Amino acid sequence: MAKVHVKTGDQVYVLRGKDKARTGRVLRVLPASNRVVVEGVNVVTKHQKPRSQTQQGGIMTFEAPISAANVMLVCPSCQRPSKVARRINDEGAKVRVCKACNAEISVISKPKRS
Repeated sequence: MAKVHVKTGDQVYVLRGKDKARTGRVLRVLPASNRVVVEGVNVVTKHQKPRSQTQQGGIMTFEAPISAANVMLVCPSCQRPSKVARRINDEGAKVRVCKACNAEISVISKPKRS
C-alpha cells in the first residue's frame, strides 16, 4: 500500500486535469490505488436505476477519485500550494512541515512513551 502525502480534511490544489487550478477539501483517501476524492473536483454524473421500490432513480452527481500525484497540499499558514516535508518536532512527535514557509501543518504520530 502506497503512502499518500495528503490526509482527509486537507485543503489541496489540483495540478492537472479538467479541474486544473481549483482548490478543494480532501473527502477520502484511497491509499491502495494512490487516489484521493476532492470536494467539488472531478464531478461526474451517473444514470442510476432504482434497485427497489423505495429507492429513487435518476441522474446522480458525485466526486470521482483523482490521482494523488495530481494534487498539492495548500499550506494553512501561507495559503500557497507547497511541498511537504516530515520532521520530528521538540516534543518528539513526527509532523508535516511546509517547505515554502517552514510552518508545521499537522502531527503525523505522537511520541512513544518510554
